[in-house]
Amino acid sequence: MINMNLFKHWKNDLPASIVVFFVAVPLCLGIALASGAPLFAGIIAGIIGGIVVGFASGSPLGVSGPAAGLAVIVLTSIETLGGSYQAFLTAVVLAGIIQLALGFAKAGFIAYFYPSSVIKGMLTGIGLLIILKQIPHALGWDKNAVGDDAFLQADGQNTFSAIARAYEFITPGALLIAAVSLAILILWDTVLTKKHKIFQLIQGPIVVVVLGIVFNLAYTNGILPFSLNEKQIVSVPVPNSMSDFLGQFTLPDFSVLNNFEVWKIAIVIAIVASLETLLCVEATDKLDPDKRVTPTNRELKAQGLGNIVTGMIGGLPITQVIVRSSANINFGAKTKLSAILHGIFLLISAIFIASLLNLIPLASLAAILLMVGYKLAKPSLFKEMYKLGWEQFIPFMATIVAIIATDLLKGITVGILFGIFYTLRHSYRNSHYVKDNVSDQNGKTVHHLVLAQEVSFFNKASLLNTFESIPSNSKVIIDCTNSKSIAYDVIEIIKDFELNAKTKSIEVEKINFKP
Repeated sequence: MINMNLFKHWKNDLPASIVVFFVAVPLCLGIALASGAPLFAGIIAGIIGGIVVGFASGSPLGVSGPAAGLAVIVLTSIETLGGSYQAFLTAVVLAGIIQLALGFAKAGFIAYFYPSSVIKGMLTGIGLLIILKQIPHALGWDKNAVGDDAFLQADGQNTFSAIARAYEFITPGALLIAAVSLAILILWDTVLTKKHKIFQLIQGPIVVVVLGIVFNLAYTNGILPFSLNEKQIVSVPVPNSMSDFLGQFTLPDFSVLNNFEVWKIAIVIAIVASLETLLCVEATDKLDPDKRVTPTNRELKAQGLGNIVTGMIGGLPITQVIVRSSANINFGAKTKLSAILHGIFLLISAIFIASLLNLIPLASLAAILLMVGYKLAKPSLFKEMYKLGWEQFIPFMATIVAIIATDLLKGITVGILFGIFYTLRHSYRNSHYVKDNVSDQNGKTVHHLVLAQEVSFFNKASLLNTFESIPSNSKVIIDCTNSKSIAYDVIEIIKDFELNAKTKSIEVEKINFKP
C-alpha cells in the first residue's frame, strides 16, 4: 500500500522530478554509450533506479540510475565475457544479491574503510577515462570509439590508439555538433545559470540534446552541408505496440553461473556500486536542507533489489548518483516522490517518444559525457589534494595513473596499497615515545618509554632501534599503562631486551606489563 505521506509535498516534488528527468535522459543514453552496452539498457536502469529503488530506498532526496563510475567496469566486463551482454546481466543479478546480503549483514559502514584519497583518485581516474573514451565520438569516428580499457592489449590497440585513429577519420558534422554542444554546456554552467532561474530550470544537457536533433535534421534536409551516418546517431528500438516494447528487454544467461569470471565481475560491481552509493548518500545527506540521515543498510538493500531487477530485464547496474541527486535537491524536492516520478517519466518516454530519441547524434552525448568527465576530474581537485600533503596526494595520483594504465580494479588496489603504506609508516613512527631523560637518585640516566595503545608487529623495528640506542649503565622504564594491545612479537622483544640489558648494566623497570 502506498504511503499517502509520499504525496504531501507533491507541489515541490513534481517540478523537481521533471528537471531530474531532463537531466537523466541524456545521461542514461550517454552512460550506456560509454559502457559499450545497448543504449536502451541505460533507459531501463534509469526506470528501475527511479521506480523500484525509489520505493525501496530510505533516502528522501537521493536519485538512482546508471552511474558514470561503473561505465568502465561494464565496458571491460562485457569484453571479458566475450562480448556476451546476457552473461554480463547474470553478473549484475549476482551483484544485486550480494548487495542485498550486505544490507542484511549491516555492512553499511564499509565505505569508511577506504581512504578518501583513493576514492577521490578513483572518481578522477574514471573522469579522465570517460574523457579519453568520448573523444573519438566527438570527432565522429565510431568504429571502436570507446577503445580498450587496458593501456596495452595483445592486438596493440588501446584507448589512446583509438583517439589517434579518430583524428584520421574526423567527421565535420559530428565535430561541429560536439564543439557547439561543449560551448553551450560551459556557458550554461559558468554564466547562464547565475543570470536567471530559467536557465536553472532548463538544464544544459537537454538543450544540447535538442540542439543535436536540430543539427541532425538540418543535415538530413540539406540545410547544412554536412551529414551523419547511422552509426553516429542514437539507435533505440521503436516499439509499434506494447508487445514490441516488452520485446526490447534482454534476459540474463544463467548458464554461465559456473564461469569464475562472472562471479569475479559480480563481486567487483557489488563492491564499487555499494561504495559509490554510500559515498553519494553521505554527500546527499549533507546537501539536504533538513539534514535528514539516510539508513545506509536499507539503502544497500534497495540498491541490491534494483540491481536484481535491472539485471533480470536487461538494464545497466545501478547506484545512487550525485549528479541527479544534487539536481533533485537544487530544484526543491522534499521527498522521494520526485525520484519515483522521474522513473515513471523515463518509462513513458521509452514507450511513446523512442523515435524522437533516435534523432540524437552520438556527438551530443559525447559532449555531455566530456563535461561529466571534467566535473569528476577538475584541475582544482589536483591542487586541493596537493595542498593536503604527500600522504594524500601520492595515493591519489597513484590511483589515477594505475587506473588509466591498467584498469579500474588494479588502480584501486594500487591506491589502497599506497594508503596502507602510509598507515604502516604512521604505525611505525607512533609505537612509542620517550619522555625527557632524567637522572635517578643513583645517578643513572632514566629513559622512560611509553608504549602506544596498539603496538603491533609492525613496530618491532622501531622499538629495536630505540633499545639499541640506550647506552650502558642507564635505567629504562617500559611503561605499558596506556597499552590495550601488545603483539606477541613485541612482548618477545621486550623480554629479550630485559635479558640482554644485564650484560650492559642496564636496569629495566616495567609498568603494567602483561605478557
